[in-house]
Amino acid sequence: MSSAETGALIEAAVTAYRERDANGRIVPPPAWWDLAPEALDELFAEQVMAREIERATDPAGESATVKAVMGMVGRWR
Repeated sequence: MSSAETGALIEAAVTAYRERDANGRIVPPPAWWDLAPEALDELFAEQVMAREIERATDPAGESATVKAVMGMVGRWR
């Protein structure tokens, strides 16, 4: 796989949004399955950086992941 193809897969998987299955379980993005194991470390670093940017630009200092988790917690109460 070329570096451009790997970069495109990482970009597709870096978002905080995750699909859910019929039981409500989080499903990894399809691009995740196509990445080579060594590219998963790069994906993780990109995800961490994206969450830091989200927190820095959010008035409440929350990332999309925090908002998603808190939304789920609210549904369980």
